[in-house]
Amino acid sequence: MIPYGHQIIDAADRKAVDKILQSDWLTQGPKVLEFEQALAKYCGAKYAVACTNGTSALHLAYLAAGLKHGDEAITTANTFVATANMLLVVGAKPIFCDIRNDTYNIDESKIERLISKRTKAIVPVHFAGQPCELARIKKIAKKHRLLVIEDACHALGAKYKNTKIGSCKFSDLTIFSFHPVKSITTGEGGAILTNSKHYYQKLLSLRNHGIHKDAHGKNVMTALGYNYRLTDIQAALGISQLKRLNLFISQRHQVAAWYNDELGSVKEIILSKEIVGNYSAWHLYVIRVREPQARDKLAAYLKQQGIGVNFHYPAVYSHPFYQKNGYKSLKLKNTEEYQKSCITIPCYVQLTRADVKQIAKVIKDFKIFK
Repeated sequence: MIPYGHQIIDAADRKAVDKILQSDWLTQGPKVLEFEQALAKYCGAKYAVACTNGTSALHLAYLAAGLKHGDEAITTANTFVATANMLLVVGAKPIFCDIRNDTYNIDESKIERLISKRTKAIVPVHFAGQPCELARIKKIAKKHRLLVIEDACHALGAKYKNTKIGSCKFSDLTIFSFHPVKSITTGEGGAILTNSKHYYQKLLSLRNHGIHKDAHGKNVMTALGYNYRLTDIQAALGISQLKRLNLFISQRHQVAAWYNDELGSVKEIILSKEIVGNYSAWHLYVIRVREPQARDKLAAYLKQQGIGVNFHYPAVYSHPFYQKNGYKSLKLKNTEEYQKSCITIPCYVQLTRADVKQIAKVIKDFKIFK
């Protein structure tokens, strides 16, 4: 079976973790700060705060940004539910904007019409590792005095206009995930990056029960926080993985290039493309079937042939929970067309040219395409 995604762990990773297992600090030790500093340096941001996963990173970012009951945040429905769920958790309402037809990211040209008196933030999601049009989004946010919070859980290692995602050049806060199928992994894990000392200090406190040290070095709780701490074990793995991140992204680019070469002549599908000005992290490689009624049959056929596939994503507003809670009448044209035609095929570092040829052959052999 060729899975749609897979982590890569080598001897150096195992050695780094084993060293921590033999040390005095399994958690709340020095490795977490070391990982945070390495991550911030890599991305070009001033501060990084590591936490338990990408979902908790979103939660912390929304809390630090001051989003609360009655506020609205404009985001995309083409994302994992956590992006919107954590808005609901802090009491804010997700306002879903339609997507572009090339990158499947939020359509920046449609954001401004959704802004209301309650809008406090724009939350672009760098879907599949393809950066959003951040300059235009920042310009809109500045005009309307809104925050920009990047959900970059797919995009560690990506660049927008030669600026690394995570630099926060175009945003107030940026979120990453270190789930096993992401650019690097810490098992589970996440982080928030920012250039604001104010947000940084809030994030540190909220991550640790709302506790910080006072002037006398005593622990004092001044906010309702959470235990979202990353362990030193995970941080050690993250540091080791981060050293190979550029290599990982380069290899993902190679996989995407192979797909484009092997599948470029198949007129029944639409391939993912990297647009000018973007350097994608290629977290996912998505194809679209021109005839949506063939999508599920192709997915089933690929699985029968031992090839893992997935669907990224059913529109968030299409889930039963959202349908029951105010979004039943919402239909976004491009999002609707996309979610009915998309298939995620394997894309990860260890894929070989032979693997890609095999996957491409199965797609070409699909009887409806013949």
